Amino acid sequence: MMAMVSTAAAEGEDARGHIPNQLGLQVRSAFLMDAATGQVLFDANAEVPLPPASMSKMMTEYIVMDEIKQGKLNWDDMVTTRENAATTTRQGSHVFLAEGDQHTVKELFIAMAVGSANDASIALAEHISGTEEQFAQRMNETAKRLGLETAHFINATGLGRDDMSPKYQPASIDGETVMSAKDAAMLAYHILKDHDEFLEYSSIPSYKFRERDDKPLINYNWMLEANKEVPAFRRYVYEGLDGMKTGHTSVAKYCFTGTAERNGMRLISVVMGADSEPARFLESAKLLDYGFNNFEMKTVIPPKSVVETQETVKIRKGVKTEIPVVTQNDVSFMVKKGTEPEITLLKTEVKSADELVAPIENGTVVGSVTYEYIDENGAKIDHTVNLVTNEEAKKASWWRLMFRAIKDFFVSLFNGIVDLF
Repeated sequence: MMAMVSTAAAEGEDARGHIPNQLGLQVRSAFLMDAATGQVLFDANAEVPLPPASMSKMMTEYIVMDEIKQGKLNWDDMVTTRENAATTTRQGSHVFLAEGDQHTVKELFIAMAVGSANDASIALAEHISGTEEQFAQRMNETAKRLGLETAHFINATGLGRDDMSPKYQPASIDGETVMSAKDAAMLAYHILKDHDEFLEYSSIPSYKFRERDDKPLINYNWMLEANKEVPAFRRYVYEGLDGMKTGHTSVAKYCFTGTAERNGMRLISVVMGADSEPARFLESAKLLDYGFNNFEMKTVIPPKSVVETQETVKIRKGVKTEIPVVTQNDVSFMVKKGTEPEITLLKTEVKSADELVAPIENGTVVGSVTYEYIDENGAKIDHTVNLVTNEEAKKASWWRLMFRAIKDFFVSLFNGIVDLF
């Protein structure tokens, strides 16, 4: 279960649009969360919807990968470029698709992930939904399903309405594309949770879209660890960083959703409204440093642990009438380094005996247990794990079941007689 917990917040902007915050980040908003548990480690103005520019392409990428996961789309499917994609060269990045050009889904996806190509994004959107406007409607539907509270999309690219061709500006969707830093992080969280293969593409430092192209696309993400041998980017390279998406327009300024993993701990960072291209990466590094330097994952309940309040569950038609249960996975919380988290058992839920009929395999999910941790700021964070059977429950013979039924009958009869007196 993902817990959303704020540890810092700020209001009011200075003359440059920066939000005061405890890390001194020179941005309009910032957010940091643990990718495994969803715990929030830092936020400043993180719930305010702002223009995300090309960071909105993360939703386009999510939907493409969803289509592939569901078997509705294949990486090697051919996509034919239509007029909209071929003429979207007024603003932003592109790979100069011409109407009628054909490229595979994978080629266009990499162009979008590495080069933030608007025309590749539109070509994929139209291939999936028929029109970019219909695809944007699906983006908004998906945002609601994922629990994004502020995200609103008008196209597949993140371009402003006025930067789109008048012919293809959406008539059925009002406003502009906006998304809070918190929602950008949550979108990244869902990408990592549902489609972690995305990192294979977001971590590509450069990509030659066509063999005849003079130069390859250079990933706009200067922080990639894969850039450590590139002199121009060496100052910005961040150990363990392999995603996710940059964004820039004159209105949005410079934005970046990043993710990095160190020593088994993966963090997701978002900065929005930085003043320059280098600044968005330098501010992101400060944010990630804060997370890695000050927090650690502590396991408070190991996997396969016995829960004191629920050591067994009752079953029917088994050799035994109840079987032992344990936690399926560990229970871990992100805590300030050097602290020992105190946890509380919130609730335990198990299936009834009527639902658990032998034979039952070892490791069968039979319920769940929820623990709560209160951090040093008083924020409540809960974590739920499954309860599973810790041994196989074999089905009893009809002979055993018959004698058990006879015994239960006489016990019930005796108790009924006792109750008369």
